[in-house]
Parts: sequence; structure tokens; C-alpha cells
Amino acid sequence: MKSILRVAILDDHQSIVDGYRFRLGQAAGLEIAGVAAFGEDLEPLLAAQPVDVLLLDVSVPTSPTNHNPYPIHSLLPKLHQLYPALAIIIISMHAESSLIKAMMRAGASGYILKEDRATIEKLADVIGAAAHGDICLSPQARQLWLRRSTDALEPLTQRQLDALSLCAAYPNLSTTELAGRLSVAPSTLRNLLSGAYLRLNVSTRAAAVAEARRRRLLPPEVENTLR
Repeated sequence: MKSILRVAILDDHQSIVDGYRFRLGQAAGLEIAGVAAFGEDLEPLLAAQPVDVLLLDVSVPTSPTNHNPYPIHSLLPKLHQLYPALAIIIISMHAESSLIKAMMRAGASGYILKEDRATIEKLADVIGAAAHGDICLSPQARQLWLRRSTDALEPLTQRQLDALSLCAAYPNLSTTELAGRLSVAPSTLRNLLSGAYLRLNVSTRAAAVAEARRRRLLPPEVENTLR
């Protein structure tokens, strides 16, 4: 029996939440576990029931009486520590390359701009991909990242190659299981992979392994197991 992916939502715009409910309610294998409109409600929501994927707006108010933006960026490391397997997808109207980069480096599984309609229309597929370890950048978000970044021009680091080698050797392991084999936190593994995906110009684990093989980047012992 196929498992159900449980999705939580943090967004203070009711019309957007209603749109998510409508779109995801039509998708098989997904269930909305809960919704929060204020930053201070997020941690109690996640503690109340299991959640696989979190859809996160970065500019929600802190509470009904405190309209200052909740410090989402500083919360991400804590969430990853408490819920190592949780995939976090940022869905935001903020199109700043520095913010996108910061969120991805903090361990987010994806960044989608709300105006990227084609990606929003495929939100159920994006959620499924993130839950299985892929990095999900909508086209405009990816362009913004690349526009002011030299990362795509740099060779892969040794740690990125180590992460890809593990993905190649153990294609069926989860992000949490792969992170354990590399002796890092799942958020660190996601960060390593997102950097590798950017430099390889791909967006999925399988595509990254295939491109690394094409470029002969994987060590011989890994290549031999894949033949």
C-alpha cells in the first residue's frame, strides 16, 4: 500500500491556503496535516502530528498581536534538528537571489516563487519530488540564483562528490539514511546536493548521478558498481 505524504502549510493569506487545499486535495497520496497563519504556531503544529513536507512562506507575521515578520531563516536549523526527515519547500513572492541562496544553504528542499504559475500548477509533483530527496527550484528562482552566483561555474567540491557517490551507490536510500552514511545531518546533505545540482545544471538526484557519470566525476569503485 502506497504511503500518504502529510503536508503542513505556513501562510497567512487565506486565499493562497485555499488554493493549496484545492490543488492538493485533488492529488492522490497527499494529505494536508495542518495549516498555520502565524510563525509562533508552526512549531506546535509540527509537534502535534507527523509531517513529511512543509510549505513555508518566509514573510508571515509572528502572532496575531505581533505583526513583525517571524524569523523563518533562523528557525530552519532548529526544524532540521527536531525533524531530520522533514522536507521544507519555500513558496514566496520574494525574488531576491540572496534570500533564495540563504534558504537553500539553510537546508531547504526547494524555493518556488508564487508568480511561477506553471510550477504551482505542478505543486503535488514538486512535493513528491522533495519528499524523495530532490531539490525543487522553480525556473524563475533558479535563474535568480544563477544570475548573481559563480557556484554554477565552479567544480564540485569533494564533499559534494562524496554525497553524489553515495546517491549513486545507494539509489533507494532516503535522504536521512544517506546522511547517516556520510555522518552529517540530513539538512547538510540537502545543502551539498543542492549545490551539486546547481553546478551540474540538474534538479533531481538521478539526473545528478547521470551527469556526474557522463563527466567521469565519480570514483572508479562507484562506477564499477553501476555497470
